[in-house]
Amino acid sequence: MTATVDWRIYRGATEPHDGIDRLPSPPPWRRFDGPVLDQFIPDLAERPGLADGVAGSYLPEDDVVDMVNVALLLRRPLLVTGKPGTGKSTLASSIAYELGLGPRLYWPITSRSRLADALYRYDAIGRLQQANLARAADSATYVPSIGEFLRLGPLGTALVGRHRPRVLLIDELDKSDLDLPNDLLNVLEEGNFEIPELTRQADTEECRVRTADHSGWAVVRQGLVRCNAYPIIVITSNGEREFPPAFLRRCVRVEIQPPSTAKLVRIVASRLGEQAQREAGDVIEQFSSMRDTMDLSTDQLLNAVYFATSGLHPDQEPRQTLVRRILRNLSPGAGSL
Repeated sequence: MTATVDWRIYRGATEPHDGIDRLPSPPPWRRFDGPVLDQFIPDLAERPGLADGVAGSYLPEDDVVDMVNVALLLRRPLLVTGKPGTGKSTLASSIAYELGLGPRLYWPITSRSRLADALYRYDAIGRLQQANLARAADSATYVPSIGEFLRLGPLGTALVGRHRPRVLLIDELDKSDLDLPNDLLNVLEEGNFEIPELTRQADTEECRVRTADHSGWAVVRQGLVRCNAYPIIVITSNGEREFPPAFLRRCVRVEIQPPSTAKLVRIVASRLGEQAQREAGDVIEQFSSMRDTMDLSTDQLLNAVYFATSGLHPDQEPRQTLVRRILRNLSPGAGSL
């Protein structure tokens, strides 16, 4: 009998591992040939906050783990839907932490978000000021290269050619302008974008530019940023709007369900310790029962448990009253408890 092999690269584990090195080759239509150029990203494996308790204690359901691995295998963005507070955003940090891919890049979406800003920013005014200073001084004045006035955004940084992928969180895409999902289509499909300020300069074969890591930089060749290892892109949505079919077909989709009571117990134990979980059993039960008629998030439960086990409340009755006030209904128009 053939032994069963765990095909999953990401396992929702609490400890980092090198499973990303087992990732099979991409399908022929998702292979990218961006040059892997010299780049500097400072101490990716040692950056503060990478191994924080949130990412390291995240507990995804099996179906979420499976769809993360499908997205990894197919080199497709993962569109994650679900109610607020179910851990959609934390999933990206969990992937980055477990697979040792450095701190996840972050693009928070608002109604004013533009694709161009996520790719790169060019400080044309700063460059003009520097050029004017150079003209006013003697000819020996140092004139910075154009690359010093460019900075890649989170999506641009994720697409830099490298052997191992970066993780990018595009958070709450449903809050965007109606055109943004369509604007993303070509970049998500092709895995590259052009920096016209560089391509217009015939003498700029290679240019060093800053990345969204702030203290990091990457080399851009001939003004084109093209990925080699396709980034792990996690796109979250609270379901406030529908996305166009052309966008959806480029994504792998998964919905995160609110955790069961048994899982809530595990979450509290992993975040706040088993003693806090035991002491706040009544709070967990109260939260579970209230969810039947109210819209609540797991964050509220963690806040309530932390308060209830802090030892700062005077007696039982004020404790229960304040816990109820922490667990307030998130639904629009819901009244106070």
